[in-house]
Amino acid sequence: MGSLLILLVILGLVVVVALWAVGIYNGLVTARNAWKNAFAQIDVQLQRRFDLIPNLVETAKAYMGHERQTLEAVIAARSAAQAGLAAAKANPGDAAAMAELAASQGQLNGVLGRLMAVAEAYPDLKANQNMMQLSEELTSTENRVAFARQAYNDAVMAYNNRREMFPSSVVAGMFNFAPAALLEPPADRAAQVREAPRVQF
Repeated sequence: MGSLLILLVILGLVVVVALWAVGIYNGLVTARNAWKNAFAQIDVQLQRRFDLIPNLVETAKAYMGHERQTLEAVIAARSAAQAGLAAAKANPGDAAAMAELAASQGQLNGVLGRLMAVAEAYPDLKANQNMMQLSEELTSTENRVAFARQAYNDAVMAYNNRREMFPSSVVAGMFNFAPAALLEPPADRAAQVREAPRVQF
């Protein structure tokens, strides 16, 4: 009878520890899925931004024919930014992929800002209804990108905190929950990435 009681107590302890570990594991999975979902929102907003840029360039091209170099720089930066996003989508949360995404978005922000500065010199372009609408949509999208990036970074922070704190760190190590990287601008482009290009007309 005594050995049965000891066996039941040990079995009870094993069940409690197993349930505790399952709870921690499920919490880590939930946190990981949250930052991956937040990254998907960044993807949606960046795709919207990429879709607006060719229309913006085509509209500007009609008025800024001799600014070909600026317009080509926008298209090249858009392509590089799309490649950066593709790399990040292939491995979301990876530090190198997030750094590449931030750098390519910073470059795109820079050339868009230059395009808008050059466009200021063309009153007919500034007054063009299509250009005003595209500029407004681009500004709205830039704000959405900023909010999505903040939500992603918040979710990554929550996940990383959970995986690093004891006792979750034990379960995270056992099941290889890798850290996720924030989406931050590189130091040399911090101002460009943090600020949306000025597109008001």
